[in-house]
Amino acid sequence: MNYKTIMMKPLDHVAIALMDLPQGALVHVRCEEKVHEVELKQDIRFGHKFAVKPIGQGGEILKYGEVIGRAVADIATGEHVHVHNLEGIRGRGDKVESRV
Repeated sequence: MNYKTIMMKPLDHVAIALMDLPQGALVHVRCEEKVHEVELKQDIRFGHKFAVKPIGQGGEILKYGEVIGRAVADIATGEHVHVHNLEGIRGRGDKVESRV
């Protein structure tokens, strides 16, 4: 099956599903000259992210060439990347130091 995904930058850690993807699917993610062969660990819904390479706990997560968060647990290649294993660090008002 030709699964549809997108990955914008070769250094990204995640790709995005452009259709619902079933657990166990072998997906070929292409970005410029790079191709990642990824076996999905869970079902990935349309619009959701999955890891194209391992991400260690505490590591930054790149999407579209930008850091979108930090891994709160080790994330294996093919795992769903979402709020259960990603802590957003962009625009976090609770992480801003008060200047009063």
